[in-house]
Amino acid sequence: MADVVEADPNSLQIPGDISSAPSSPATARNECSITPLTPSPSPRVEVRPRMACPFLVVVAIDFGTTSSGYAFSFTQDSEAIHMMKRWEGGDPGVANQKSPTCLLLTPDLRFHSFGFAARDFYHDLDPEDARHWLYFDKFKMKIHSTSDLTMETELEAVNGRRVRAIEVFAHALRFFREHALKEVKDQSSSVLEGEEIRWVITVPAVWRQPAKQFMREAAYLAGLVSPDCPEQLLIALEPEAASIYCRKLRLHQVLDLSLQPITNGLDLDGSRAFDSSFRQAREQLRRSRHSRTFLVESGTGELWSELQTGDRYIVADCGGGTVDLTVHQIEQPLGTLKELYKASGGPYGAVGVDLAFEAMLCQIFGEDFIQSFKAKRPAAWVDLTIAFEARKRTAAPGRANALNISLPFSFIDYYKRHRGQSVEAALRRSNMNIVKWSSQGMLRLTQEAMNELFQPTINNIIKHIEELMAKQEVHGVRFLFLVGGFAESAMLQKAVQKALGRTCRIIIPHDVGLTILKGAVLFGLDPTVVRVRRCPLTYGVGVLNRFIEGRHPRDKLLIKDGREWCTDILDRFVSVDQSVALGEVVKRSYTPARLGQRKIIINIYCSATDDVTYISDPGVRKCGTITLDLPEPGAVGGAGGGVPERREIRATMQFGDTEIKVTAVDVMSNHSVRASIDFLSN
Repeated sequence: MADVVEADPNSLQIPGDISSAPSSPATARNECSITPLTPSPSPRVEVRPRMACPFLVVVAIDFGTTSSGYAFSFTQDSEAIHMMKRWEGGDPGVANQKSPTCLLLTPDLRFHSFGFAARDFYHDLDPEDARHWLYFDKFKMKIHSTSDLTMETELEAVNGRRVRAIEVFAHALRFFREHALKEVKDQSSSVLEGEEIRWVITVPAVWRQPAKQFMREAAYLAGLVSPDCPEQLLIALEPEAASIYCRKLRLHQVLDLSLQPITNGLDLDGSRAFDSSFRQAREQLRRSRHSRTFLVESGTGELWSELQTGDRYIVADCGGGTVDLTVHQIEQPLGTLKELYKASGGPYGAVGVDLAFEAMLCQIFGEDFIQSFKAKRPAAWVDLTIAFEARKRTAAPGRANALNISLPFSFIDYYKRHRGQSVEAALRRSNMNIVKWSSQGMLRLTQEAMNELFQPTINNIIKHIEELMAKQEVHGVRFLFLVGGFAESAMLQKAVQKALGRTCRIIIPHDVGLTILKGAVLFGLDPTVVRVRRCPLTYGVGVLNRFIEGRHPRDKLLIKDGREWCTDILDRFVSVDQSVALGEVVKRSYTPARLGQRKIIINIYCSATDDVTYISDPGVRKCGTITLDLPEPGAVGGAGGGVPERREIRATMQFGDTEIKVTAVDVMSNHSVRASIDFLSN
C-alpha cells in the first residue's frame, strides 16, 4: 500500500492530530494494511459515561422539505419552549408557525431571501428578470435521492442554473442562525457567548450517514458551530424527536382517530364525527398559536401513564418529502425510550401529491408544454404550485363541491401562443372528465380527481406501516402517532383511520406540524432520552488474516514479506439491526501487517445485510477512512531502541448516537486520531 496519503483539505482538522483522510482509489487488496491482533466474533462493549449539558440555551432547526422553522429553550427554564416569531407574508387561511423552505439567490449568486420573503419577491419580479434569479424550492429531497452525495453535489434552481448543494443549505442555515440568535438575545437577560448555545438540526431517520454528515458540514459552513467543537451540534432524527415530544402529551392535546367505540364511536364509513373532531382540534390549535411559548410537562404526560413498561408504539412522521417510521418501547420508571426496529420509510411525502398534479397537467396540456412553461415562466409556475398547495390543504374525503385552482394569466396566454388554442379546448380534447374548466380562469378538480392525486402516496404510506406492523419485532403495537405536516391532511387521516383504526389507537397531536420541532428542543436538552437504537447497517473494517488453505479462496491470497495473508476480510464492529445502547463503544485491536510501517489506513465498510465475509462481496462498500501516523518506535522510548515484535493499534467505534463516532490509538505511543468517518469523499 502507499506510504504517503495526502490529507483532504475539506475534512475536519483536529489541532495536533492527523485528520480523517480518504485514500486514493485503489484495489481492495491494497487497502488492507492491518491485521487483527485479537480478533473476536462479537464486539467488546464498554459503557461510556455522559457529561452534563454545559449549554445555557438549546436552539433547534426543523429543516423540512416544504416548510422549516426554529424553536428554543433556556436550560434553566426547560419546561418553556419558545417558537420563532411569526413570519412576514403567508398564505390566506394557513396558520404560519413555520416558513416555506424556499431560497432566492441574486443573479450573481448572493443570498437574497428565504421563506415567504423569497417566494413573494420572486413572484413580483418581471418575468424577463425572473429568468436570471435562482429560486430553490423543496430542495431537501435532492439529499435523500442522491446515492453518491458529496461536497460537490449540485442543486438546480427553477431557471435551470446549478449551484453546489452545500452552499444552498448553508445559506438557509445561516438565515435561521441570524434570526434565532437575535430572538434568543432579545429574551435573555445575560449576554450569551456562541459556545453557550447548543444547536440541533433535524433529519429524516431513513437518511444514511452521508446525508447526516452533509447537514453537519453545511452547519459548519453556515457558522452555527466550529468544526473544533462538534459536540455543540446535535443531529436529531425527525420521528425520534416527535416520539420524545409525544411523551409529554396530555389528553386534551391530542386527537384520537381510533375506531374503538370507547374512544370516539366512529364507524368505518361515517365521517361526521371525524370531521367535527378535526375542526375542534384545528380551532384549538389556532387559539394556541396566539401564544408562541409552549409549556411541556416536567415529567411525562397523561397519555404516557396509559403505557406500561415494555409497551410498543410507532411514530409515523408524514412530512413533505419522506415518510419516516420508528418503533419505540417505553422503559419505566425513567421513561427512557428503546428503538425496537431500524428506521424505515421512503419518499412518500406530501410532495408526491404535487408530482401527481404536475403529471395530470402534463396529461392535459402536454409534457413538452409544461416543461417549456416552467423554463420560460418560472415565477408563474411557482404561483401555480402555491395555488395548488393552498387548495390541497382543504381537500377532505366526502367533499361534495369541486376544488378550484386558479391558473395564472401567463399560463393561459402562453398556452394560446404555444399551441394556438385555448386552455378550455385542451381540457375538452384530453377527455379528462374529472377536471372541469371554469369561465373564471380556474381548473375545477372533482372529488374523484383529488382522490386520484392523493391515493398513490397515501396507499404507499399505509402499505409501509402495515408491513412494519407485520414484523415479529413490532407485534403488539398499542399506539400509532401520526406527526409531520402531511398528518394535517384529512385525506390521510381518514385513510389511516379506516385501514388501521381497529389495530391500534391512532393519535395526532394538535400542533402536529410543530411536534418534531418541539421534540428536537427536548432532545437538545437531554440527548440521553433515547437509550437504545438499532443499527441501520453492518459496519466493520477491512483486514488481513493469516491465509488458511482450503478455508480461504486462492484469489484472496496476498504474500507480504514472505508471509501468506488472506486479504479483504470484513471484521465486523456491529451488525445490521443490532441493538446498541447510548454510549456503548466497540473496541478492536490490530497490528500493522509489516514491521516498520509508518502509516496505517483503516478503511470502514458497510453493508445492508449481515451475510457478508469479504469487503469485495456484493453490497459491501467503503464508506470512510481513518489515517493514523505511527512515530518511530525509538521516538517513544522503546527498550534499548529495539523494534517490538508486535504493535497494537486500538480502534474504537461508537454507534449508539444519531451519528457514528470513531477513534484509533497507537497503544505504544498513545498517539490518537479523533475524527468522524468521512462519508462524503467516496
